[in-house]
Amino acid sequence: MNISHQLLEDDQDTAGFHRFSHGLYIGGQWRQSVDGREIQVVDPSTEAVIAAVPDATIEDAAAAVEAAAKAADGWRTTAPRKRSEILRRCFELMTQRCETLATLISLENGKALRDARGEIAYAAEFFRWNAEEAVRITGEFGMAPSGTNRIVVDYEPIGICVLVTPWNFPAAMATRKIAPALAAGCTVILKPASETPLTAYALAALYEEAGVPPGVVNVLTTSNPGLVTAAMLADPRVRKLSFTGSTSVGRVLLAEAAKHVVSCSMELGGNAPFLVFDDADLDAAVDGAMVAKMRNAGEACTAANRIYVQSGVYNAFCESLARRMSALKIGAGTDAATECGPMITRKAVDKIDRLVNDAVVRGARVLCGGKAGSGTGYYYPPTVLCDVPAEAEMAHEEIFGPVAPISRFETEAEIIARANDTEYGLAAYIYTRDLARGMRVASRIEAGMVALNRGLMSDPAAPFGGVKQSGLGREGGQHHGIAEFMEAKYLAISI
Repeated sequence: MNISHQLLEDDQDTAGFHRFSHGLYIGGQWRQSVDGREIQVVDPSTEAVIAAVPDATIEDAAAAVEAAAKAADGWRTTAPRKRSEILRRCFELMTQRCETLATLISLENGKALRDARGEIAYAAEFFRWNAEEAVRITGEFGMAPSGTNRIVVDYEPIGICVLVTPWNFPAAMATRKIAPALAAGCTVILKPASETPLTAYALAALYEEAGVPPGVVNVLTTSNPGLVTAAMLADPRVRKLSFTGSTSVGRVLLAEAAKHVVSCSMELGGNAPFLVFDDADLDAAVDGAMVAKMRNAGEACTAANRIYVQSGVYNAFCESLARRMSALKIGAGTDAATECGPMITRKAVDKIDRLVNDAVVRGARVLCGGKAGSGTGYYYPPTVLCDVPAEAEMAHEEIFGPVAPISRFETEAEIIARANDTEYGLAAYIYTRDLARGMRVASRIEAGMVALNRGLMSDPAAPFGGVKQSGLGREGGQHHGIAEFMEAKYLAISI
């Protein structure tokens, strides 16, 4: 028996999980792929195969679209209060099963158990928030300027949605899309990353237990995501694509969606600057850097990718951060004592190693870490580099790992220019005791989200998304997230 299935069976609080199967979840049924092929799931901590899931084909994708289409009218016309209650139940079940789901995430993703618990709590909140939003979808009513007719604007579900999510937050990236889509009255097809599919399937069983009707949520995994996703987008019944992942893949999907005029929401890559001014609370800034850099071991699009510290506190900051980073305990994600788990794949480790070596060759100094491990598991030690030059590759490319590159700056004008010297614009962090400066700099930073004297910015109640090459649209927020899954319909009524 595979490890993840055993985990769910052994847990005493898994009512409803007995139906959990490593099959495609289509129309409320668990099934194998048409050709019977499977994808192996590997534990990054041990490199051992822990499960196998079906490898969906184009035919399987067509079946998922058909199931979503059959369920669409019933879900669309379900009373908002009923949809709200189902979403609330999803929140409650996720909260009750936090430990089981967190352990499953740690197994397939490798992230530290404490981070996995935090992810489940965060992921569940999207259901609670959107349960409340589901009953507050309102329209508009007014008089035309000519006085000849009334203007009525209604908001309707956009239709069938294809949701494509990454491996780094297998629960949260799914619920951040599924919850508002369901609140709006849409049916969905989730394609999770093939590296971390087990959480998505476990949650599918949970949604069913919470009362989500068959076909409203469908889940399929595939080793050929481009072809399978393109086939779904080509179906005229699919009206929405929501994607979280790299900018390069996002561009490909945008081009594919454009062929069929499919609405797109894109949460793409980041290259977040972390600015520390001389007047910052140094201890708070180091605390914030530890969160902004080491959440999920740096495997996050919002991770601090470029740390800039003003000259007056530069040396003290570097020393303090290196001391904190070098003290982190490295180990398997499922070990409760672990503070930094493995990376997702060997390829990810090799990329980090390449970026670090490039920076060192160009003049950066290693304060701690800096060398990949040679044993079993995809480990890379927490690393601090100082004096990282602007021409280093890591200043322009997402590191996606536990590496903190630090550079010195002198003036406010200089650092604003350097912070904006990137094609990305997802997140940014600013530390200063001068609120006027903080607000002034934040307004000039080209990013969709800015954290001022905070190392964490994600919140289901706030709009998440970027500018420039970091994406299109927003997820979460008071109305922003649910609006992505709705269309405005205008009625002109004679009076």
